[in-house]
Amino acid sequence: MNFSDTLRRSSAWAHVLPLTVLMLFNLVPVLIGVKNPELPWWRFAPEHWVYPVQTIAVGALLWFYRKHYVLKPYQGFGLAIILAVIGTVVWCLPAWGYEKLVASGLSVPSWLKWLGFTSREDGFDPSFYADHTALYVGSLGMRFIRMVIIVSFAEELLWRGFLMRYVIADGADFRQVPFGKHDWRAFGIVTVCVMLAHNPTDWLVAFVWGALVYFLAVRTKSLSACILMHAVANLLLGVYVILTRQWGYW
Repeated sequence: MNFSDTLRRSSAWAHVLPLTVLMLFNLVPVLIGVKNPELPWWRFAPEHWVYPVQTIAVGALLWFYRKHYVLKPYQGFGLAIILAVIGTVVWCLPAWGYEKLVASGLSVPSWLKWLGFTSREDGFDPSFYADHTALYVGSLGMRFIRMVIIVSFAEELLWRGFLMRYVIADGADFRQVPFGKHDWRAFGIVTVCVMLAHNPTDWLVAFVWGALVYFLAVRTKSLSACILMHAVANLLLGVYVILTRQWGYW
């Protein structure tokens, strides 16, 4: 069996590769982007072509590996939506507090940045295409597809679908571990990894978020519930970003 066959048949790769590829794409704007408006748009604002390509590439991977994913049982969706709302509020609360402090003319101690109290104005701004309606709608639509569908599947497949069970398996086949089995070591490792995968400013809220999804996984034993929670939260966050123009959230 050659490497390509191994890659295609491996359930571990099916769970790990989509998020790995997604995170590698996230590095591209950092590596090639130059904030100089005199440069061509693909260098000045590379995220506007990188993110659509990323969405298509990771979506293709998820489809390619679809037979490896066990989403059943389809249960716990009500709890998933409730926790999604709670998680979104927790995620946005520090920046909301920061804006209120600034509006009140109060100084914000620099150490509060590590708790999320900072401006979120710098990020993916779809108004880059404000003069081109079709491009604006297309860019915004791809952004929501990325957030709501691609990211939700990729993250939950790796963190809860694979890593949580892999830690418990302790060298055995992770597929032999029932989804949602509780283990404090798995909770600590997975939740810290979720935290570290985000910007340092978001570490506190990312840890809380990771704990909430872990609780849902253990409570419902349903990967589909975890994906739904992530999708609803990202949808709510996207709407919040559009309304507040706090582009740094995505």
